[in-house]
This record gives sequence, structure tokens and C-alpha cells, in this order.
Amino acid sequence: MCRNITPLRGLEPAATSEEIEAAARQFVRKVSGVQSLTDSTRAPFEAAVAEIATVTTRLLGELPPRKQPPTTVPPLRRPEVQARIAAKRQAG
Repeated sequence: MCRNITPLRGLEPAATSEEIEAAARQFVRKVSGVQSLTDSTRAPFEAAVAEIATVTTRLLGELPPRKQPPTTVPPLRRPEVQARIAAKRQAG
């Protein structure tokens, strides 16, 4: 169902809180079908993201190390994504 969510376990360096939140946000978008937030969807959506990010952080901390690192680089670590984020910050 969420084939676009990048595996975070086994990353070097370990997954950041931003990467975990981005994965949680993508998961909540997928299962809820909410693509843009409104006044009526914002609170439950953000609460779900926070809860899933907390659970994911705990899960990653409790799992044993991976024998092999993930085969893909998380989006937030890709140079083109970093450049896009930096451009948004400068524009906004």
C-alpha cells in the first residue's frame, strides 16, 4: 500500500526526526486519503502524524541492527530534494 515510503531502519547516520515525521505524514496521507488539510481535518491529521512518528521512533530504537542497509536513499537525503527545500526557505 505505501510502496513509496522509504525504509528508515539501518540508515547511517540513523534516521532523523524529520525523516521519521515525513514518513509518518506520508503514511497518514495514504491511509486517510487527506491530501490537503482543512480546518476540520488538520487536528486529527496532525495528531495521527505525531503518534505514528512517536511509535516509529520507538520501533526503530528497539529493532536489532539490519544486516544490510536500505537499498534506496531517503528523499530528505537526496541532493535535489535538499536543494528544493532550501529554495522554498529562501522564497518564503
